[in-house]
Amino acid sequence: RKYRNPDQSLSGVGVTDLDWTWDALVDPDDIVQRLAGVSYLADEALATAIWLALRLDKPLLVEGVPGVGKTEVAKALAEVLGRRLIRLQCFEGIDSGQALYDWDYGRQLLAVRRQEVTGESTEIYGEDFLVERPLLSALRDPDGVVLLIDEVDRSDEEFEAFLLEFLAEFQVSIPEYGTVTARSTPVVVLTSNRTRELHDALKRRTLYHWIGYPSPVREQQIIAVRAPEVADEASASVVAAVNNVRAEAVVKPPGVAESIDWARGATMLSGLGASWPEALRRSLGLLLKDDGDLAVIDEVLDEFIGIAG
Repeated sequence: RKYRNPDQSLSGVGVTDLDWTWDALVDPDDIVQRLAGVSYLADEALATAIWLALRLDKPLLVEGVPGVGKTEVAKALAEVLGRRLIRLQCFEGIDSGQALYDWDYGRQLLAVRRQEVTGESTEIYGEDFLVERPLLSALRDPDGVVLLIDEVDRSDEEFEAFLLEFLAEFQVSIPEYGTVTARSTPVVVLTSNRTRELHDALKRRTLYHWIGYPSPVREQQIIAVRAPEVADEASASVVAAVNNVRAEAVVKPPGVAESIDWARGATMLSGLGASWPEALRRSLGLLLKDDGDLAVIDEVLDEFIGIAG
């Protein structure tokens, strides 16, 4: 397997320019450094999971609460490997037709009518009428992709069963078309917010990793990378306050993404002359997404800011 050197620009890079293999990813520490180069801070445990998944050709299942950077794992990995990212967003009721392929029925109908008029034979289940969905696109890409199957817990057990077949062989059978086998094995990252328990059969086919909330030090480092305009003292204040919010019985505890947004928003307001406590209060909607949570935290925010400061 050969991939673009991640130190090169993506522009103007073709298949013949690929000049490094996974052997270049010497160990998990190398993963940490390369991900940091694309502004994703991974700890040793996550880097080890990624490294093993790449080496063993195993899909990586990343679970964790919303907002801790699960989706960003796939995005950063695609950038590091120089691969195209294909994202399949799962939802309740998703089926194989929405995830794998469909037929362009309008064009098929026109082709049939044209055939009736001209007598010319047309294969209406041929390549020209096949519509690729994310999974089929991932299989047919000759250069290999990073396939993100996002929030798989939002799908149902029937779709999980379909994924088992897909992940086991990286091939699918389309009744009217034939069997499609991966031209280059995709790197697969599945994410789950654990809104429901995934089936053991799916987990057995993956390398599992849980991402929890980062330590305060790591969260401040993440804010520094993602929002460099936020002063160190301000980010420390935000992180301390956020950790106090998470300790409360809120319906939707804020993730790291919300911490970054809150730090950015409060910094913007303070730049307009608002005091730091006022800026944090006025931008609280960036941190909390439930009216009950807003009411609860609004009453104690002064205390949290005092603790944070």
